[in-house]
Amino acid sequence: MDSERRTERLTLVPGTTDHIRAEIDSPKKLGSLLGADVPGDWPPGEYDPKAREFFLDRMEAAEASARGWFVWYAILRGGAGERPVVIGTGGFLGPPGPNGDVEIGYSVSEAWRGRGLGREIVEGLVHAALDDPRVTRILAHTAVDNAASRSILDGAGFSAAGPGAEPGTIRFELNRRGEDVS
Repeated sequence: MDSERRTERLTLVPGTTDHIRAEIDSPKKLGSLLGADVPGDWPPGEYDPKAREFFLDRMEAAEASARGWFVWYAILRGGAGERPVVIGTGGFLGPPGPNGDVEIGYSVSEAWRGRGLGREIVEGLVHAALDDPRVTRILAHTAVDNAASRSILDGAGFSAAGPGAEPGTIRFELNRRGEDVS
C-alpha cells in the first residue's frame, strides 16, 4: 500500500514522516519534496496542525509495513506547460484493525472544491485499501450538514450507517462486497 496511485486527474502519493516534517516547517518545502506547487490556503479543511501532529506521531510509532495507511497527498497533474498542484489530502487512521475496518478521511483545498476531485481522492484511496485482503469495511464520518462530503461518499459507493462517533456527525460504510466505486 506504499506506492503512488493514479486516478483520472490525480496522483495520490503516500506521505512519509519526511513529508509531514517538511510540511510543518513550510508548505513550500512539502511542494519541493512532492515536485508540485502548494496552494496559498494550505492546509485544506480539517487537515490542520493537530491532524498533522497526530499522523506524524502515528507514523513514527508504526512499523514500516504500515506505510500508506496514514496521510496521502493528492496532486493534480499539470497539463502542457503547467506545474502539478497539491490540491488536497486523504488517508486512513491506520492499518486495518482485527475486524478488517479502516477509517478514511479527506480534504480538498478550497480553490479546488466543486470539481469532483474529492470523490477522485476517495475512490483512489478506496481502491488502494481494497487491494489489501485484510480490509473488509471502510468507514467515514462527516458532519450531518456537510452536503458536499455526504455527496462525495454517496458517489463513491458508501452508505449512510447511522450516527457518527461525535455529536452532529453521520457514519458512512463501504463493505468489501460493494467495492465497485468506478
